[in-house]
Amino acid sequence: MKISVVGTGYVGLVVGTCFAQTGNDVICVDIDEKKVEILRRGKSPIFEPGLEELLKKNIHEKRLSFTTDLGSAVKKTEVIFLALPTPPNEDGGADLRHVLNVAADIAKFMNDYKVIVNKSTVPVGTADKVRQVIEQHTDYEVDVVSNPEFLKEGAAVNDFMKPDRIVIGSQSEKAIAIMRDLFAPFVRTGNPIIVMDERSAELTKYTANAFLATKVSFMNEIANLCERLGADVEMVRKGIGTDPRIGSQFLFAGVGYGGSCFPKDVSALARTADEYEYDFKILHAVQSVNDHQRKWLVQKIVKHFNGRLKKKTIALWGLSFKPNTDDMREAPSITIAKELLKRGAIVHAHDPVANEAAKKYLGHTVKYFENNYEALKDADALVVVTEWNEFRGPDFDKMKSLMHQHVIFDGRNIYNPKFLKEKGFVYFGVGRRME
Repeated sequence: MKISVVGTGYVGLVVGTCFAQTGNDVICVDIDEKKVEILRRGKSPIFEPGLEELLKKNIHEKRLSFTTDLGSAVKKTEVIFLALPTPPNEDGGADLRHVLNVAADIAKFMNDYKVIVNKSTVPVGTADKVRQVIEQHTDYEVDVVSNPEFLKEGAAVNDFMKPDRIVIGSQSEKAIAIMRDLFAPFVRTGNPIIVMDERSAELTKYTANAFLATKVSFMNEIANLCERLGADVEMVRKGIGTDPRIGSQFLFAGVGYGGSCFPKDVSALARTADEYEYDFKILHAVQSVNDHQRKWLVQKIVKHFNGRLKKKTIALWGLSFKPNTDDMREAPSITIAKELLKRGAIVHAHDPVANEAAKKYLGHTVKYFENNYEALKDADALVVVTEWNEFRGPDFDKMKSLMHQHVIFDGRNIYNPKFLKEKGFVYFGVGRRME
């Protein structure tokens, strides 16, 4: 099948590359000429395990190409995926300018029937708006489909190639048949293709992310309660995670969720509820808890040092919002670093892949290190912000020899409190019982 993907961010680049991997001819479109040139050379502008290898392979085999020429791509392809940014407005709602402007441009280049697929996370009713915009500029037949993605950064390629489910929002039998054919190679093991109307599909994506964010905030509240009760959130997590009605994922207490999806989607869904005069109390609470949790660890640090952080050296391990990505959007590390700097601390930072990306958000207010141990030199405390595997089994004796004070604030509960106490560290976790 001949496909074009408009937008080469995390979603668009993975979508285009994986469709090419199953034999389709794919044209990826972006307005950024420098980015397109980088992609043409087989270089991925984002860190995503396995992506660059597939990128190079499919470019070499001429199934995947990149261009800034939207018109040419539209004319050559039957299915056009929109993987465009939908950043939050000032009121928390999703900004649809990019989606609707591109939809109008596509309409002007149409030369036959097209299926326009919203891959971006968009508010309920966006498919209707896209259809209306396109029909204002062309007489050619068009179907607009909602096809939300459920990719996890750091595992996006595997998620796309082996999806739990495919959601297709359309009431056009013609478009549904095309989408079924397109996704057939990815569901050979029997995972479902779920067909529904466009509005239900749009709401499905927001509901999924908002529910997962709710689990994260709920467990952070339980962790905070554990500290007051002398209970251990890790034991509680194991106790409830084995219940199949609850499940074991997204139950880890920590410094809150971040990234490009959860904060934006929770806010957008809450805004949609407000527009329809519904007070979505749970979502507002989820947001409030997450905002508090980002600063909670800093409060512990401040308390431990009796409010005197000036000229104290604090090392941060992990900057990206989660492991296996360099994505810094809404990363808890940004809030933590800024709060520490505001109190006069010196911040040393290390991330296996996100040091460069972090500079966009923190500039040179912190000192970046290519090695996690180097960041510990003369540190008064270590703060674990992101649970990279590299941080799970470090040389604690070496850490002690490098640090000025042997204090660890474990924002992801990756260490054993009893073991670290025996090693001579002062340890603070999130909702952990301290013997």
